[in-house]
Amino acid sequence: MTERPLRVAGIVIGLIVTSCGSPKQLPLGPGGGTPDPNATFTRVEAEILAPSCALTGCHAGAAPQAGMDLTASAAFGSIVRVPSVERGDLFRIDPGDPERSYLVKKVRGDADISGSAMPLGGTPLSTQRLTLLTDWVLRGAPRD
Repeated sequence: MTERPLRVAGIVIGLIVTSCGSPKQLPLGPGGGTPDPNATFTRVEAEILAPSCALTGCHAGAAPQAGMDLTASAAFGSIVRVPSVERGDLFRIDPGDPERSYLVKKVRGDADISGSAMPLGGTPLSTQRLTLLTDWVLRGAPRD
């Protein structure tokens, strides 16, 4: 009688172990390593959005461009998992995937964007700022 429950338990454990699949890899940052854990939304907002984007006539004020309000109180809700107006097949920020995040493409000036690279008429983002944005997206774009 005790042999059958042990056999069933062994089968169940075997199924659990084999159904787990392979371990998931952490996403890689721009340099091929893991994304910087210090790449937070607070830093993205303070170092990129506020000084370069959340300006009157751009992505702030009564009528922000493309309906994308990048002021401190509205930025997260305006970009994370929000479809792009210019590329409806992409989110503005697709957590975990900078290559499918239209905002990342716009500030890099990728060839497949619509219109001009951002910030429009401003200084392009430095390599450090692009890395900050990309690492935050790779971390899953948390609201931290």
